[in-house]
Amino acid sequence: MDPLSEVLQDFRLSGVNYSRCELHHPWSIAFPQQQLLRFHFVSQGPCWIHTTALGWQELRDGDLVLLPQGIAHRLASAPDVVDDSLNECQVTKLGTNICEVVREGTGATSTLFCGSMALGVCALDPLIALMPPIIKGCDVAGNDPIIGPLLAAMTVEATHPQMGSATILSRMADLLTARLIRCWVNCTGAPTVGWLAAIRDPNIGRALAAMHRDPGHIWTLERLAAVAGQSRSVFAERFSAVLGEGAVHYLARMRMQHARELLGQSGMSVADVASRLGYESEASFARAFKRITSVSPGVVRRTISGRTDMDFGF
Repeated sequence: MDPLSEVLQDFRLSGVNYSRCELHHPWSIAFPQQQLLRFHFVSQGPCWIHTTALGWQELRDGDLVLLPQGIAHRLASAPDVVDDSLNECQVTKLGTNICEVVREGTGATSTLFCGSMALGVCALDPLIALMPPIIKGCDVAGNDPIIGPLLAAMTVEATHPQMGSATILSRMADLLTARLIRCWVNCTGAPTVGWLAAIRDPNIGRALAAMHRDPGHIWTLERLAAVAGQSRSVFAERFSAVLGEGAVHYLARMRMQHARELLGQSGMSVADVASRLGYESEASFARAFKRITSVSPGVVRRTISGRTDMDFGF
């Protein structure tokens, strides 16, 4: 298996919240910036999306947009509708992470399926950071023969809901998101530097995948070079040239990103996280965490634990 596939095979979605929306024109809903992956599927319009970078864009029936970094945006039935309509909607929970959002009225009905989710593996964080702020499913559908039929199947489920439709929609959304990410990777050119260049390198890529798949292992420069099949000096020079930083520094920074994710999990103490990531003591982990992130792990854990659950993607 190539290194990129090793990383992508761990793709998981966690903290997923979905909402099926029936909104009567005129309506407008703002989505604030969140460190989460978001998507919106338009079963039936009208629907427009607005971002600071691209302005207003019309979404047609069967369109899906993926926002990998969860940038702030707005959905509306028309560009001139600016008053937020969420407070006027009736929200009904259909399960622990699925709800129905309805706004009554006499105008044209928009049927949407929206989602907000986290990626359950920090190995994909560098990849997500490289992706554009918005990816339209219709723009990449020609490069994946499965995307078109998936979008058509989601249209049927969203337009004619039956028993279990919410769960089926959520499963299809998981699959569609994974395929869109893979499709973008496959369609991206081959850069000479950066994370994609490193993971595609036959030698550096093996070491990079190994670090991401097992960040708690006691990695040394010699062990990483052995995984890459290179001498210590050749590996160190090549890694720095492609990634722009040394392997040891990259590993430490990646561990702290993973630590932030673990600190947000219920029941995980700072000591548990330190042990999971291969640190001999909580104190040594705390020092490393603060050196790299400028805050203590305890502060991060209290901040994350104090947040309320995501409100179904809004």
